[in-house]
Amino acid sequence: MILTMILLFVVGYAFIALEHKVKVDKSAIALLMCGAIWTIFSLWGHDENISHDMVDHLGDTCEILVFLIGAMTIVDLIDSHGGFNVITDHIKTRNKHKLMWLLAFITFFMSAALDNMTTTIIMVMLLRRIIADQKERWIYASLIVIAANSGGAWSPIGDVTTIMLWMRGNVTSTALMGTLFVPCIVSVVIPTAIAIRYIRNEDAAPVDESTFEAELPAGVGPRLSKFILITGVLSLLFVPVFKSITHLPPYMGMMVSLGVMWVLTEIIYDRKRGIEESIKCRVTKVLKHIDMPTILFFLGILMSVAALETAGVLTDVANWLDKQVHEVFTIAGVIGILSSVIDNVPLVAACMGMYPVMDTAAVAASADPAYMQSFVQDGLFWHLLTYCAGVGGSLLIIGSAAGVVAMGLEKINFGWYFKKITLLAFAGYASGILVILLEHLLVGL
Repeated sequence: MILTMILLFVVGYAFIALEHKVKVDKSAIALLMCGAIWTIFSLWGHDENISHDMVDHLGDTCEILVFLIGAMTIVDLIDSHGGFNVITDHIKTRNKHKLMWLLAFITFFMSAALDNMTTTIIMVMLLRRIIADQKERWIYASLIVIAANSGGAWSPIGDVTTIMLWMRGNVTSTALMGTLFVPCIVSVVIPTAIAIRYIRNEDAAPVDESTFEAELPAGVGPRLSKFILITGVLSLLFVPVFKSITHLPPYMGMMVSLGVMWVLTEIIYDRKRGIEESIKCRVTKVLKHIDMPTILFFLGILMSVAALETAGVLTDVANWLDKQVHEVFTIAGVIGILSSVIDNVPLVAACMGMYPVMDTAAVAASADPAYMQSFVQDGLFWHLLTYCAGVGGSLLIIGSAAGVVAMGLEKINFGWYFKKITLLAFAGYASGILVILLEHLLVGL
């Protein structure tokens, strides 16, 4: 039974990784994989509590999915009102070196509040309005991918994996940001400092901006765009504050934030006269454009991993790693490298299933308390996992949603990225791990 479940998982992952070859959406594969694994477990496991286990795992999974739906709706609402144009329109420099640093830092901080995929789309579209040469644009776009992944890793709402770890209580927002901010920014600064040597220190040639100008939706002026941008970002940033004050799950804070945005936009559009209802950017309209295939992909993946956890597979893997490796930097570092090939969501989900959050009593009773201390809430392993799974996705162009988006928008060649960017990304990745080690040894974080 166990071998069959593992085989189904491996085969399903192979089809997901080769989505562009098999021409079948990865969400469909994930759902089929989930159903097949749970079916095998039910037929051969003979577990009387399987329905109860499924409901428990589904509840945990749906918390993440509801959070993501709320976050995606708010981000799409900002975008549909031209809110992100407010940011991009303020970039005036034409110097290529200054521009590279500016884009890297804007992407880094923007990705901490938005998801890395949305941030990459915004920044690459901006890049087309500034850099005319395609090969030069590939370098900038690659740096945007690195910055987007690194920016999402230090924020509790910056990436799906950080959201998962934060919502399950493996990390807290304050400790996560305090520990990972410096390593994450180092993982951007070093690749940028090296990549800048590929670009001449001169002004970028003028680009015909008329090709890229996007008009605001009818009835939406600059003031409304700024208002929606500010309220949207504040709504996203409110979620960690809400959790720390009320101790309610983060998805409840996201629902409150979405509700506030919904009410505000309804009031605004009800007061606007002379605009056809069909062109008003209400939340009800934005909801129709939510990326549901992605939501279903996460549902299939997380529930598949939950089946392996219920069957005890992940516990066995954790025990093997504890005996054979027994070193958290090595374990997390390998997971980070794997995340450049395998989606980081199931990798993190698997680790969460393999290693439960330890309490003080469990640590004291363990055979190696010093090692098990790494697995308490905000322990070294969880911060390492957050960093490695997020930043490691930059090692290959297909290793993250941000990379896949950039690859599609700019037609970046896989081989070119591997030759030109992978070593830069790895230099930043390894440097960030070194910073975490120094923080742990010198400061005790």
